[in-house]
Amino acid sequence: MPLELRQLRYFVAVAEEKHFGHAAIRLHMTQPPLSQTIQALEQMLGTPLFVRTKRSVALTPAGMALLPEAQRILQQAAALPDLAQRAASGGSGLLSLSFISTADYSILPPLLHRFRARYPQVRIDLREATTDIQLEDLILDKIDAGLLLPPLSDKTRAVLDYLPVLSEPLLAAVPKGSAVLTTKGPLTLKALAELPLIIFPRRISPAFHDTILGCFRDAGATPHIGQEAIQMQTIVGLVSAGMGMALVPQSVSNLKRPGVEYRPLRDAAPLIETGLAWRRDNASPVLRALLAMLREPAAAIR
Repeated sequence: MPLELRQLRYFVAVAEEKHFGHAAIRLHMTQPPLSQTIQALEQMLGTPLFVRTKRSVALTPAGMALLPEAQRILQQAAALPDLAQRAASGGSGLLSLSFISTADYSILPPLLHRFRARYPQVRIDLREATTDIQLEDLILDKIDAGLLLPPLSDKTRAVLDYLPVLSEPLLAAVPKGSAVLTTKGPLTLKALAELPLIIFPRRISPAFHDTILGCFRDAGATPHIGQEAIQMQTIVGLVSAGMGMALVPQSVSNLKRPGVEYRPLRDAAPLIETGLAWRRDNASPVLRALLAMLREPAAAIR
């Protein structure tokens, strides 16, 4: 016969009260059925749990060993309803979230701070990955959501949903000491085209790659691509080394590197958008909690 929580509850009451009568009052029952339940528990375990005399009740060595474990089990059982309710509402569980490197300088830190403050019981598995890798992982259901660069292809839109989170302008990251920095203020793309361009490979983020080259084309300039790199910190590091210039989202200016100066552009440039993508069929309550938070007006980060 399996052990019942009721038997453990009766055992703990007697052990803590050290008196069957007092334990019966605490349990809102009469003493005879309490005594019978304890006797049945001892028979099931094959050993006495109490030393009984007319005046006192004391735990046997077996009873002393059982008491802390029984108390722990009862505490865990009492917590189960709250645990289930938190899991159902997204208050506990696991969130696997991927992010592009630029998000680390903009949306990711405040997003994590707000989410962890609201849902401290949720475990977050963070993975830095480029947009193409994130889309593949989302299609294969390896992650819950990803902070990435749009647009999504027709193929991915058939499976994924997308929520814009942040829009920001492009800035120029230029090596200090460069001739284009002899004047103060915004820089023209024609002047910047004199320097080698450091850029994301097109296979990694076609839209971002084409947006940057489109800026130069619209300004009547043709840049020379000097280097390609898949991480924003690598791109800025190459600028710091004097290998060329780069057009980067404004938030990347939070990445301070010696030898790099950030300047706004004089030419009109499109905004760079970062958004959250997730599988439409993902029913995770934790994911739904994240989406609800992002959709709140106060969650907007500009």
